[in-house]
Amino acid sequence: MKFQMPLPNKLSALKGKKLPPVGAPILVLSTLAMVILPIPAFLLDLMFTFNIALAMVVLLVTIYTRRPLDFAAFPTILLVSTLLRLALNVASTRVVLLHGHEGPGAAGNVIDAFGNVVIGGNYAVGLIVFIILMIINFMVVTKGAGRISEVSARFTLDALPGKQMAIDADLNAGLIDQEQARTRRFEVTKEADFYGSMDGASKFVKGDAIAGILILFINIIGGLIIGMAQFNLGFGEAIQIYTLLTIGDGLVAQIPSLLLSIGAAIMVTRQNTDEDMGEQLVFQLVDNPKALMVTAGIMFVMGIVPGMPHFPFILLALLAGGWAYYLTKKKGQENENKKAAPPMEMSSSQPKELSWDDVQPVDVIGLEVGYRLIPMVDKEQGGELLDRVKGVRKKLSQDFGFLVPAVHIRDNLELPPNVYRITLMGVAGGEAEIRPDKELAINPGQVYGSIEGEPTFDPAFGLEAVWINGEQREHAQALGYTVVDAATVLATHLSQLLTNNAAQLLGHEEVQNLLELLSQSSPKLVEGLVPDQLPLGAVVKVLQNLLNEAIPVRDIRTIVQTLSEYAPKSQEPDILTAAVRIALKRLIVQEINGVEAEMPVITLIPELEQILHQTMQASGGETTGIEPGLAERLQTSLTLATQEQELKGEAAVLLTSGVLRSTLAKFVKNTIPNLRVLSYQEIPDEKQIRIVQAVGN
Repeated sequence: MKFQMPLPNKLSALKGKKLPPVGAPILVLSTLAMVILPIPAFLLDLMFTFNIALAMVVLLVTIYTRRPLDFAAFPTILLVSTLLRLALNVASTRVVLLHGHEGPGAAGNVIDAFGNVVIGGNYAVGLIVFIILMIINFMVVTKGAGRISEVSARFTLDALPGKQMAIDADLNAGLIDQEQARTRRFEVTKEADFYGSMDGASKFVKGDAIAGILILFINIIGGLIIGMAQFNLGFGEAIQIYTLLTIGDGLVAQIPSLLLSIGAAIMVTRQNTDEDMGEQLVFQLVDNPKALMVTAGIMFVMGIVPGMPHFPFILLALLAGGWAYYLTKKKGQENENKKAAPPMEMSSSQPKELSWDDVQPVDVIGLEVGYRLIPMVDKEQGGELLDRVKGVRKKLSQDFGFLVPAVHIRDNLELPPNVYRITLMGVAGGEAEIRPDKELAINPGQVYGSIEGEPTFDPAFGLEAVWINGEQREHAQALGYTVVDAATVLATHLSQLLTNNAAQLLGHEEVQNLLELLSQSSPKLVEGLVPDQLPLGAVVKVLQNLLNEAIPVRDIRTIVQTLSEYAPKSQEPDILTAAVRIALKRLIVQEINGVEAEMPVITLIPELEQILHQTMQASGGETTGIEPGLAERLQTSLTLATQEQELKGEAAVLLTSGVLRSTLAKFVKNTIPNLRVLSYQEIPDEKQIRIVQAVGN
């Protein structure tokens, strides 16, 4: 996954520069001065020129900006430039009405130039040109950009919760780390803020276009009244002078307004990808040889029609045809290179003698894929699955406390094309069908509508889901779905399967490596344990017992210290496991209840505990000795109590005696997996207990 420099770092770099904090106050004071104070003509020329230059700079920046968020200050700049232009309109109107009778140059050279040079001194032509510019700006560019801004802002804000959930899902699956998640959350928030600001800023552009029309007619009518009433000008002379000045003033203001409107339209129509507009035009507009060839044919036919201008049509037809021929030849060469097979090695005619190398051991973790899923594991074809699997292994290794074995990936032609299979010790542990060209929209439990697609179930958690096309992603997120790609679906399924079978992944080799790693910091603690006090197999069994009940073995120092202390008393793995659990009680309770001072628990009534004690003694500690009716009622009661705790948003914990803890943990492991069973000795002294329910028979 490719990341640019995080946005927080960019902002920090900008903040580190010594920028004078006087720009904004000067701009505000200048705007107020233009509205209140009379402005000399030469200063108006300077400000109008600055306004045009600012609009051109903003337009070019929007064209060359690679992503909209890289120009996040654009809404503010749009607002400031609009206010500046309106203030200039007020100042220029004052000058035109006060000094217009003195001649065309009284309002400054810029207005005079636009009123005479641009439109040839003809106020009728100028009026028509100005009206056309207003129609283009108001009815086409501004209206379209405003609508796009409104829709983009609405869909961006609606999709915000889904994007946040997708980031959390990638973080939980180990695909990204905390820093990358923080960066992506910041980008998502900035994107929502940007499009929301653009929605509001587009209203300023629209209002500016309307104000330009009103100012035009007010200036013309006001100029006629002032010229004829105060300065005794004739009607023809007054309308000639004031109309030319007003239209020149309007053109000077509307040209930068049109440039900024085009910049706003470009910004809101850009995709949020790391490409500038030039790259998008080149690679998306003129990269289709069929379209160019058809265009060349049509242009050539039009060029040879009698009466048509032959040269421009035939010239463009030749250019389009030549470029289409070049693209066709280039793509044909690329296809030939792909089809070229590597040279085959000559095999020896003599069959190779069999050896033990031909007997391959089973993979601890295996992943078999159908032939249509092979591109997902091929980096040359853009496959991301290898990186995702590596991220899953890294996260689980940190969570469990030992190095998770490598995942061996191979293709299996016996599988259906879109099916993958996860194996543990050569035995299939999970299998599912995915769509590599689609994305999976998962229903997390509450959505606001349905979406078209292929219904299915999330292979990791069994949630209802729908395979959708990529263009439906934002719509699905807006409805509340969690949308992930096919590689994430497979990686999450692998993570969930390995978490549920962590004990199978820990063998003698892994435990020996853990002990060797501990011996580097605590050599005396390790050297007397194996094999003097305990065989390696007993240590392995204890660690597997812990992992079976979702207890990580990260604190290997405490585990080994406890085993060294209790090994002279007993070699029984279950007894040693119980002792280690008591030593790890703070870690166990923290995994369940966090750092809360109080922990809600479920208990058994004393009479039921007494019955279970007697049953365990009679059956030698086996749950199969419980009378079937009693076992069924106990399971039903514990299931209901667990569900009530989950509805409250609290962990379900059954608190019982140390004698019953291991037996009851095995009893509920497969039927009530969300219920954790603890003994009284496993509760830290500082943790307060709150009994929420006492289960009886």
